[in-house]
Amino acid sequence: MRLAVSALAVAAVCAACSGESVPIEPATETEEMNMTVDAAELILGTLPEIADALATGATSSADLVNAYTTRIEAVDRSGPTLQSVLAVNPDALSQAEASDARRAAGETLGALDGVPILLKDNIESLDPMPTTAGSTALTENITGRDSPLVAGLRAQGAVILGKTNLSQWANIRSSDSSSGWTSLGGQVKNPHVLNRNPCGSSSGSGAAAAASLAAGTVGTETNGSIICPSNASGIVGFKPTVGVVSQEYIVPISFSQDTAGPMTKSVMGAAMMMNAMDTTEAPTDYVAALDAGSLNGARVGVARFSQGSNPLILERFEAGLSVLEAQGAELIDIEDNEQTPEFWPSARAVLMFELKHTMNEYLASTPEAVTTRSLADLIAYNDANADVELAYFGQDLFEDAESRGPITDQAYLDARDLVQTATRENGIDALMAQYQLDMLVSPSGVIVMEHDYTKGDVWPNEWAGAGSIAAVAGYPHITVPVGTAEGVPLGFSIMSAAGRDADVLSWGYAFEQASNLRADPQYLESVVVSTEVEAEAADAGEEETSE
Repeated sequence: MRLAVSALAVAAVCAACSGESVPIEPATETEEMNMTVDAAELILGTLPEIADALATGATSSADLVNAYTTRIEAVDRSGPTLQSVLAVNPDALSQAEASDARRAAGETLGALDGVPILLKDNIESLDPMPTTAGSTALTENITGRDSPLVAGLRAQGAVILGKTNLSQWANIRSSDSSSGWTSLGGQVKNPHVLNRNPCGSSSGSGAAAAASLAAGTVGTETNGSIICPSNASGIVGFKPTVGVVSQEYIVPISFSQDTAGPMTKSVMGAAMMMNAMDTTEAPTDYVAALDAGSLNGARVGVARFSQGSNPLILERFEAGLSVLEAQGAELIDIEDNEQTPEFWPSARAVLMFELKHTMNEYLASTPEAVTTRSLADLIAYNDANADVELAYFGQDLFEDAESRGPITDQAYLDARDLVQTATRENGIDALMAQYQLDMLVSPSGVIVMEHDYTKGDVWPNEWAGAGSIAAVAGYPHITVPVGTAEGVPLGFSIMSAAGRDADVLSWGYAFEQASNLRADPQYLESVVVSTEVEAEAADAGEEETSE
């Protein structure tokens, strides 16, 4: 399903092997590609810059698609070989040409008309590409239907450029998984340091956005999988309130936690995408709500309980807090938000019950050519194809989910009520009320470690970040770059109460405009680790996962 593109001469890509910075030079203009040098340079910018260039006629959508497909060939499949793009849409160029024709006729559909967007490959589109979740079990899953969020992007004229690689099954198959690995696409690499974990499960969307392989990408999150890869790749990632973006026609995990969200280089770009992706009856104009002065007078709860002890993370977090203070925000330290011992086992139970229910429903809706019609079928398929599907890790989470009863079971209802009460009424809502807060801030995550197939994902014993409470609650959360440590990016997280999506984006925008701390990828082979961190394999029942 990949579009074959001739590899053009791209200078300095081999520098990735030596650990040097890798500037990607514009491709030579040819009649066959009909691509301007301006387009090849332009795609290194942000989504708003690309949209502006289209609006002013400085470039065309067709030139952008050609520039992106050339760069995908040079950076994703050659050179650093990020393996972040699973498939390029064979209809992308024709969609771009249609956009150019609309613009020439003065019939532009919206702010995203002609802007190329990549979708995580658990999101359906009506284009001739399967939606696979990274598994060979779904290679025939060509549904011919748009998920509502894709329909929204398409209604604004966005070009669906292709699908991104991910953590297989959105990182819910095994508690020993390797983030960013699929049997179809291999291992996604971190574009900043190639041997570091890209984090999951929207790893391909994060790496592709950072590496300028699309103007914007769409990821999905159950518990950390927009925020963590955005943190690891040094981009903006926004997880909306659950329900703001419809989850219809997306390979599911949890109806109480799943949401899709934009992943791109700027908050303005994320807001532009949200204007198209919001599927509620009365969508918000997220772009109009952005205010560079919105931090002035805001009361900010500083989640000291989740900042960890790594001095490099603390340094970048304190730098972020200084930005807030300089913009007129009032900081209130919050030292404790300890969960009960029952919380994490209950959080896992909720996901397992809901995984079985939602996966069975989804698979039953797929085309007849898909032979795995239930979670039990998937487990049997993986066992029968273990050399491919179970090559690096097993499927204990699938097996756990299959052992659970229906979502009418009292065990499920009790677990759901426990975790939602703990993160909503007794969690974020309680903190907001007690301290009269507008938002809660924390580091977005850890300094990502090397990825290791033999051990699965490895993380420091002490996690940094409070994203799980926003994920389990279903509340909005944005991460904005706050610099780098050990060669890889770190993010600054802003969370708030349900429905305050526009506010969270605006605060993120104000922070971004005042700080400007996004770092471009360097495509280094590796870096010397300056801190000694004991790591353990991440368990899906522990405090942070990246589903």
